[in-house]
Amino acid sequence: MTKNKKAKLKTHRGAAKRFKITSTGKVLRWRSGKRHLLGTKKPRRMRNLLNKVEVNPADAPNVRRALPYGIE
Repeated sequence: MTKNKKAKLKTHRGAAKRFKITSTGKVLRWRSGKRHLLGTKKPRRMRNLLNKVEVNPADAPNVRRALPYGIE
């Protein structure tokens, strides 16, 4: 007799590259606006764009669903 094992959930690879879940459970994302037209942006603005920010609480459940094991 074999046990019915629950299927493993797949990580959404696109989400894994874009989001990070911290050890405390926060979902972080990188800021947009660093790809082109960089000459017109001030250094202070560019420094602020480098920082990660927390995902909007309304969007966090969708990201968690895409990253079932909280990895990457």
